[in-house]
Amino acid sequence: MPELPEVETVKNTLKKQVLGKKIILASVYWSNIIAFPEVKEFEKKIQNQIIHNIIRRGKWLMFELDDYFLLSHLRMEGKYFIRNKNDERNKHEHVIFTFSDDTDLRYHDTRKFGKMYLMKKDEVYTKAPLKDLGLEPWDENLTPNYLKSKFKNKPIKTELLDQSIIVGIGNIYADEILFLSKINPEILARELTDNNLKDIIKYTKEVLEKAIEYGGTTVKSYTSSEGVHGRFQAELLVHTKEMCPECGEKIEKITVGGRGTYYCPNCQK
Repeated sequence: MPELPEVETVKNTLKKQVLGKKIILASVYWSNIIAFPEVKEFEKKIQNQIIHNIIRRGKWLMFELDDYFLLSHLRMEGKYFIRNKNDERNKHEHVIFTFSDDTDLRYHDTRKFGKMYLMKKDEVYTKAPLKDLGLEPWDENLTPNYLKSKFKNKPIKTELLDQSIIVGIGNIYADEILFLSKINPEILARELTDNNLKDIIKYTKEVLEKAIEYGGTTVKSYTSSEGVHGRFQAELLVHTKEMCPECGEKIEKITVGGRGTYYCPNCQK
């Protein structure tokens, strides 16, 4: 699943391709992708809207239009491709935005799990799906006290994946953050010290910043553009690895909160 660095990379890629373009037609071929409003209303309201900017909130892409924000969550395998208007439609292209210059922005999703919302600008942050999101990793309010106020009696790995606490951290990056912080993924979040929490905040920023610099992590379901893949895969320290780069001991894979988790039992006691 694309996580914050991958979504940030997709955002930056799309900004080079679609800013300033006018949508003259929206065609929806799989209605479940449109979460709000109804499909016919969605197709009608987005007509003649210009894409002025694209921003990211957590793992959501936010296309800023004249009167609305188009919110898009890629979920497992969502991708965007630019096509000529007359190019044959691929069976996995489920939402197509046709521009006034005869090009298309096509949403491709093999598993059909992605979601889109068309929200009024003054409501986008006060209603679902954005209203309950936690802090961005670089928010100055992300402090040990904030984390202590949010953490419950759950394993720290589970809490790092909770988008209502910190947005954008997914499975791969949680493993990397906890390895660098020397914290066992199964320890209960409320048992962590202030120094532990400071390390989590520090390495959350460092890991995600480096991943963005490298264009994200290449996984089966992710590409920011055709032929463009993330290079952070080569920088991973523990996720999917066999031996610890610090002590040389064997990396173990366990399940925490239903998620496959890689850690070093020696370094993360």
